[in-house]
Amino acid sequence: MTGPLLLGLYAFLLACFVGFELISKVPPTLHTPLMSGANAISGITIVGALVAAKTTEPTVSAILAVAAIAFATINVIGGFLVTDRMLRMFGGKK
Repeated sequence: MTGPLLLGLYAFLLACFVGFELISKVPPTLHTPLMSGANAISGITIVGALVAAKTTEPTVSAILAVAAIAFATINVIGGFLVTDRMLRMFGGKK
């Protein structure tokens, strides 16, 4: 494997491990604020993927950018729906 690819793989695996350890230690009462933060990060991902997908020829990076746009959009929409449902649980009866 080449140096930059191996370094990227190490960084990805480390980020996966650290992310799993951090998320597993979050108490259930903080999941809604955590999801709001994840929605903000997914919004940034969408903007970055739109910039990466602006090429006209179908390269690997453009295909991955379209996949990133799709998955981040699903994450944002699902996060907003779950957050809205959680906030309605705390609202008063009308």
